[in-house]
Amino acid sequence: MKIKILEISKSKNCDLEIVLVNKSEDLGDKKELLDSLEFKIKDEASIFLPESKLIFSAFEEFSYDSIAIAIANAVKKASATKYRSAKVVLNKELENEFKALVEGAILGSYKFETYKSEKSKNELELFFIVEKKSAILSDILEESKIISEAVNCARDMVNTAPQDFTPKTFVKEAETLAKELELEIEVLGEKELVKQKMMSMHSVGRASIHESQLIHLKYKPKKAKTKIVLVGKGLTYDSGGLSLKPADFMITMKADKSGGVAVLNTIKTIAKLKLPVEVHAIIGAVENMVGGNAYKPDDILKAKNGKTIEVRNTDAEGRLVLADCLCYAQDEIKNIDYIFDFATLTGACVVGLGEYTTGIMGNCENLKQKALESCQKCGEYATKLDFNRYLKKCIKSEIADVCNISNTRYGGAITAGMFLDNFVYEENKEKWIHFDIAGPAFVEKAWGYNPYGASGTGVRFAVELIKSLS
Repeated sequence: MKIKILEISKSKNCDLEIVLVNKSEDLGDKKELLDSLEFKIKDEASIFLPESKLIFSAFEEFSYDSIAIAIANAVKKASATKYRSAKVVLNKELENEFKALVEGAILGSYKFETYKSEKSKNELELFFIVEKKSAILSDILEESKIISEAVNCARDMVNTAPQDFTPKTFVKEAETLAKELELEIEVLGEKELVKQKMMSMHSVGRASIHESQLIHLKYKPKKAKTKIVLVGKGLTYDSGGLSLKPADFMITMKADKSGGVAVLNTIKTIAKLKLPVEVHAIIGAVENMVGGNAYKPDDILKAKNGKTIEVRNTDAEGRLVLADCLCYAQDEIKNIDYIFDFATLTGACVVGLGEYTTGIMGNCENLKQKALESCQKCGEYATKLDFNRYLKKCIKSEIADVCNISNTRYGGAITAGMFLDNFVYEENKEKWIHFDIAGPAFVEKAWGYNPYGASGTGVRFAVELIKSLS
């Protein structure tokens, strides 16, 4: 989608006009007609009047989400017509919400058609009409375009079928990005994982014909103020291993790479925005499959930090990959200021919080609160899940240092986070946050400005959080 800002004095004729309405006065001379059509001023309400070439889209409050949904719905309606251009006239109140308008429009226009034999031909050009252009609006437009396009790129990657997106595909994407943005990159294959004594991660992928890959991207600007490590779970497919998932639960497991994809597109965004912060993106790209050499329930694995793990379920594999990736990060990178990991880690998080909300976990209350505020500011839903001493006992093993699943069905998202805490070194405990994005990463129905499938969760709030810390 092409988006431009134009002053009223230079406004051009467009095929359609989008009118964003918050109160009945915004309906103008169409109020009686819209009342007869039972158009209500509420979130997600929109209507197209073909004879007037007008699209009315309502929002209840001047908040990011409400406005982003309104413009997204209008853009979807416009894109479903033969028309090629649309304009939105902004008042001062809407200018103050310009970030939500730009991001809502771009995110709402997303379509995944890679596997469709017939693809959409209509690309809409959207003009925001303002009284006077300003550098502030231009800057917001450019930044929001970079962020939104990264989210849509993440959606593409997550939606890609598992036969077309393997661990080696992850490497190719990272290498392309490194070349484009002049980032440093290191890649560890399975032989290197063994040399690094990363047997927790290595074991998860050893039954797959696709070799596991640890990817380490580095963005190092001059005079960086902060050093941040992003760690992502990149399960390109998760069958559950020998603890095989039921058939219905195996569908959508291409989305188990969402954490790694979020990390990849976050460092891309940070580099494009040229933020003054050093960022390391570490992705554990693995495929969890079934085979004669698959790791098994009852196996005892040793992670990079020397801790032993009793395996009681091979479908609790993401935490095994993250355990070694977290250790690798802390061993290889010195003087870390913050460590954030992203993972579609537990179905329990979805059960507890619903499909649309990220779980935030860690040891530092102030840092968790900053993360929560960053999520809310950019329109993503999240809540804090607190660790406690009693749940910690649920992952105790009688024969190893820790068990990879809890001995109770309750509190599974928190016990998974507490498992990861075993692999965060003492000096970094207060610097670490775990984001469980299992709920919002992939939903099989459209919601807000998110389509069916991948949402690109994590990119926007990670960028917002990093900006607040830099």
